[in-house]
Formats: sequence, structure tokens, C-alpha cells
Amino acid sequence: MKHLLKLGDLSTEQIIEILDLADTLKAEKKAGIEHHHLKGKTLGMIFTKASTRTRVSFEVGMYQLGGNALFLSGNDLQIGRGEPIEDTARVLSRFLDGIMIRTFKQDDVEKLAEYGSIPIINGLTDYCHPCQVLADLQTIREFKGKLAGLKLAFIGDGNNMANSLIVGCIKVGMSVSIACPNGYEPDADIVKWGQAQGKLTITNNPLEAAEGADVVYTDVWASMGQEGEAQIRRKAFEGFQVNDALMAKANDGAMVLHCLPAHREEEITAKVLEAHANEIFEEAENRMHAQKAVLVKLMK
Repeated sequence: MKHLLKLGDLSTEQIIEILDLADTLKAEKKAGIEHHHLKGKTLGMIFTKASTRTRVSFEVGMYQLGGNALFLSGNDLQIGRGEPIEDTARVLSRFLDGIMIRTFKQDDVEKLAEYGSIPIINGLTDYCHPCQVLADLQTIREFKGKLAGLKLAFIGDGNNMANSLIVGCIKVGMSVSIACPNGYEPDADIVKWGQAQGKLTITNNPLEAAEGADVVYTDVWASMGQEGEAQIRRKAFEGFQVNDALMAKANDGAMVLHCLPAHREEEITAKVLEAHANEIFEEAENRMHAQKAVLVKLMK
């Protein structure tokens, strides 16, 4: 494991190893045990997309691991003025021990890894969000005690979250059902892969997707960069809300997860969110623990 570019690059065993280490680091943190595995190391954090959880969790996580995190916005770097990713990768590799990038194009992440000589971590692209799904899997295992054999239902846009949930969940033995409006399906190649595993169904009926689910997951209807489509998307996603009626179709004791930020009364009701706030905000915290495990695996 040289990089974390997308979950499709990892084996089931590698994912489980990350989750196990994340659990250990979380337990040590709760017990007040220091774990300075990355003392003297520096992580560069490139942001061309805004962030709350990604920036804070990586920055604090590096501090807890004994290292340093350097925030680099698109305006701070010469890539904001046209320097090629290839050159940026080669320059930053001479200063840093690793790079986390949160950006739009998956190709930018892949080029950083191709031309750089240090570990690259995908903090989010329009294609996938591997760090979030590692935290999701850690959270599901915490609350359910297992992963294999569970069903996750994703309700909403077939976006980067849907793409990564399909891959991550299937790789650990879960089945996935995606409910999205026509024209908003996940990446076609990922859908083809998931259906070939016999673990993925795609439907336009949210209640059908939620039937027998152990985990119900949703995300905002308009992601960053799609603000201009907000009105069109609200109309398209009518009926795709996680609410009491939908939760009644899921298994008793089903979890609800949301990668946040949440738009209450759009993709999820305030009632359902607050009823499952413990799970959702534990999921947010686990971003830090899962990412610390990735940092240790790549940079120690």
C-alpha cells in the first residue's frame, strides 16, 4: 500500500487492517496513551475544495501522531496560477513526507501519485471519497459488531459517496442497495463491478432500497460545485428523503449515517437525524481515527 487514491486499489485484507489499527488508535486516544508514530513527519494538505471535517481531522490527527500538518489552499500554491500537477508533485515530494489532497478531479490525485515520490491520500474528489467510507465502515463495525452479511441502503445522489460505499462495503462482505432518480446513478463502471459481485442493486424506489437494511445512508442532494443545480435537484429528489416512513422499511435497530454537512428536511428529517445523532457524530469523529490509521500505514 503506497497511496490511498481509491478503495478499489485496496484488498479486503488491507481495508480490515486499516480498520483494526483505527480501533487501536481510537482506544489509545480515549485512554490518554500517546502514539507519536509520525514524530518529525510533515503532511502537506492541498485544498481546492472547502472542508470542515477533512481539514480538522487530518490536522489534529497528525498532531496526535507527533507530526505536523501544513495547510495549502489552491490560492497558496502555484497550481492556482497554472503550474502543472506533475511539477507540483515533484517539488512537494522534496519537502514533505506525504500529501493529502481534496479537490475536484480524480486525475489530479492520480497524477500526484504518478509524479511524486511520497504517499498521496485522496481527501475527496468528485469521483470518490475513500477516507469517509473507511470511517463509515469503522462506525458500522463499532455499532453492529460485524460487517460481513449486513445490508447498506444509500438514498440519494449517485455521487462520490455512493461510488466509494459500493466498493468499500462490497469488499468487506456487505450488500448495497442504491436508490436514486433516473440520471443520477453512480459511476457506470463501479455499478457494473458491484453487480458482477452479486452484491449491488440499483433502484428508483427508496422504500424498496431500504427494505431489510441494517444501515441507511444519505448525503446532500447538491454537492460542492453543484450549487447552481440546487433547485433542479430538489425537484428531482422529491421522495428520496430519509424519514420515518422510509426507516419503517429498514430492519429493527437499523443505523443511520450521513457524511455531513446535513440539510435537515431535505435529504433527511431533523427527527431522524436527531434520533441517530449518536451514530452520525461518532461517524464524524471516526474520520480522524481512520485517517490516522491510513497516515501510519503510509508514512511510518
